[in-house]
Amino acid sequence: MAKDIIHVLQAVGLDSKQSQLYVSGLQLGTAPASDYAKATGFNRITSYNLLEEMVHKGYFTVVRKVRAKWYAPVAPEYIALEARKNAEALERVLPELRSLQGSKYRKPRVRFFEGWEGVRHVYEDTLTAESDLLNFANSAVVRKFWPLYDSEYVDERVKRGIYLRGIAPDDQAGKRVHGEDQRKLREIRLVPASDFDFKNEIAMYDNKVAIISFADDPQRMFGVIIESKEVAETQRQIFEMAWRYAAVTNPKQKSNEKPFRFKRRFIA
Repeated sequence: MAKDIIHVLQAVGLDSKQSQLYVSGLQLGTAPASDYAKATGFNRITSYNLLEEMVHKGYFTVVRKVRAKWYAPVAPEYIALEARKNAEALERVLPELRSLQGSKYRKPRVRFFEGWEGVRHVYEDTLTAESDLLNFANSAVVRKFWPLYDSEYVDERVKRGIYLRGIAPDDQAGKRVHGEDQRKLREIRLVPASDFDFKNEIAMYDNKVAIISFADDPQRMFGVIIESKEVAETQRQIFEMAWRYAAVTNPKQKSNEKPFRFKRRFIA
């Protein structure tokens, strides 16, 4: 008995034993349960119970002859027709199934981290990004609290191949960091520090938004990671709007790449 036929029948709803009985039935024609038992190697009671079950499901017909029931499989075209009906029914409910799948993203998961160690944990999570990393950040502030930020975080981001696009204040630290963009796998656009002197950092990656709040006392620092497809998409749109503004306010900055480079490898 060809195994591939059995596998196909299983794919359309029959189990292994039912599939064997059906294929045997095509060869036997109309026959009693005892003949099916001999053909498949099943015992007579198992064959009888399975055949009755398949009659109920519409895969077999049954006629009574003298004192015994004789069984015959329906035509293969019937099974093909039923399989097509099931596929069409599934196609009709796909939109509803997709909406159920997406519901988990509409119910955000929010994680809160306290203190400097908590903030470090948020930074570590951004290194799991599969999409480009987008952020609003103050180049000077993070390096004030994390002197080894470039060697411990930036170099690790580069090692993992995570591209960053960032918007930062146009101050001394911002200019210095921006000057190293090409080597650090990133593009930073600077905005007037007098108008946009960021104190917190906001990062967007995959289906997440990370917010880091700095303070003079490390124990008062905190970080938040919000996992939500909708929230992340909205924050990306806000970032892209600011990204365009940054290009207009400082057109002399050299761009390493075209805008809107972020990858869409996260689950929609």
